[in-house]
Amino acid sequence: MRILGIDPGIAIVGYSVIDVQDDAYRLVTSGSIQTDKNKSEAGRLLEISSDMEEILKTYKPDTAGVEKLYFFKNQKTIIPVAQARGVIMMMLEKYSIDAVEYTPLVVKQTITGYGRASKEEVAEAVEKMVDKNGKNWPKLDDTVDSIAIAVCHARNRECNLDRYVQV
Repeated sequence: MRILGIDPGIAIVGYSVIDVQDDAYRLVTSGSIQTDKNKSEAGRLLEISSDMEEILKTYKPDTAGVEKLYFFKNQKTIIPVAQARGVIMMMLEKYSIDAVEYTPLVVKQTITGYGRASKEEVAEAVEKMVDKNGKNWPKLDDTVDSIAIAVCHARNRECNLDRYVQV
């Protein structure tokens, strides 16, 4: 099974594609969509849409895990991030890719066994779980988070948890 993991944002969208066979996770690709901060919000959303379409056409995922927005420290960014997430969800629907949402707490719990794990603990744990397939491990937090989301999705599908996992 091929899984797309997405960490949505307006400035940076982290994405990764993993192949899952039995209990093995193999990294196919990972990266980020980084929008031009000098563009309008609509222009940035169009960039995300175009890049997502290219990712979906190139890697043809079977399913996707997407980080769910539930709390934001910065009031100024919540609406643009929600709009970016909406564009991403729309593109997944356009290509008939089933998407399941996961809160950061569920991702942390699934990856480390502790819902309040630090970003560093999640990154270390997920790096040990995934065969890098000869690729360098990404440095960008958003990309690493997308890999954790993809693995979380794989593990929750394996455990037959509810379609929409929310905490």
